[in-house]
Amino acid sequence: MESLRELFKVGVGPSSSHTMGPQRIAKKVMEMYPEAHRFHVDLHGSLALTGKGHLTDYIIEKTFAPIPVTFSFKSDALPFHPNGMIVHVFDELDQEIKAIEVYSIGGGSILFKGDMEETPVEVYPQNTMDEILKYVDEKGISLYDYVLEYEGEDFDHYLSDILEAMFFSVENGLKKEGIIHGKLKLKRVAKSMYQQAQNTRREADRERLFISSYAYAVAEENADGGQIVTAPTCGASGIMPAILYYCHKQLHIEKKDLIKALAIGGLFGNVVKKNATISGADGGCQAEVGTACAMAAATMAWIYELNNSLIEYAAEMGLEHNLGLTCDPVGGYVQIPCIERNGYGSLRALDAAMLAKQLGYLRKNKVSFDAIVRVMKETGKDLSSAYKETSLGGLAKEFGL
Repeated sequence: MESLRELFKVGVGPSSSHTMGPQRIAKKVMEMYPEAHRFHVDLHGSLALTGKGHLTDYIIEKTFAPIPVTFSFKSDALPFHPNGMIVHVFDELDQEIKAIEVYSIGGGSILFKGDMEETPVEVYPQNTMDEILKYVDEKGISLYDYVLEYEGEDFDHYLSDILEAMFFSVENGLKKEGIIHGKLKLKRVAKSMYQQAQNTRREADRERLFISSYAYAVAEENADGGQIVTAPTCGASGIMPAILYYCHKQLHIEKKDLIKALAIGGLFGNVVKKNATISGADGGCQAEVGTACAMAAATMAWIYELNNSLIEYAAEMGLEHNLGLTCDPVGGYVQIPCIERNGYGSLRALDAAMLAKQLGYLRKNKVSFDAIVRVMKETGKDLSSAYKETSLGGLAKEFGL
């Protein structure tokens, strides 16, 4: 598996695959062809169908500036992944220098094909959760020690920066009011939810409102192009910060411990990324919100001081009960149903950790995390393309703009 640095990235919304990935692609092409006089980009599949709402053409044009760029939007997908594009590079005589086939494969990760293809750097020799749990059990180390063993002792500094970036996105989102950009004219509600939580007497309602307001704050920031952390993607970026911020503010967990919890959650996200997908265009929203819910459930289970088996149980529940979740953004914007799903996903993560804590000592879970990852991958394959970030089905079709 790759480093968790490739999973947790600080960037801007609204989409890791449609905004962050294309931005990285444009920067890489600029570095390789500084002599280019113009570009033409063929956006394919999901990048074409929801690119306008996700600001794909905008971010590419902004990154290539001042060199001019034109676009073609083609609904057919390229062979490797639904988020594909071909970048045509032209010289001063307007002759094509190169046609580059490249993919944005989720979480801001990119993959060039052909002679520009790069081999991902593998940091972890274990690729499944079963392998990881067996390794730490045999060595008698914690999951956090396992992360540091392969990431390096200074990795806690990176995680500290990631945690601060997550908290920044929560606090920034809680301050803002107004309308999120785009045709939906969606009102920001995180600040009002937070104030409502403060004025709610019933403790159970208050706690859940706090968590929801934190998730909404980040998801609204993401939808409006603000700074967030991919966890594992932009579209699901509110779930992990909501749980971590709740643990810090309401449960008074110190940041040094939250860094460890963040690493544990990241491991489960990494396993999904390695063995299935974290791209909504490839696997539906189960790959994004489902994975984020599993990560946050594992995080919360670690905070509850559960053993590794029960942490796995919590993560498995977090993913299992999001199976089949469709990616059908209305108008191509990462707003409806995406923002609400971040709030709902954070509450599901809390519930999964609580259930693992209560049920795990009564009976052994019969479904492993690796098994549910395999099921999620197969479910994603079976989903119609209309429900995989194309805005051709589901809510997007019902409320088409």
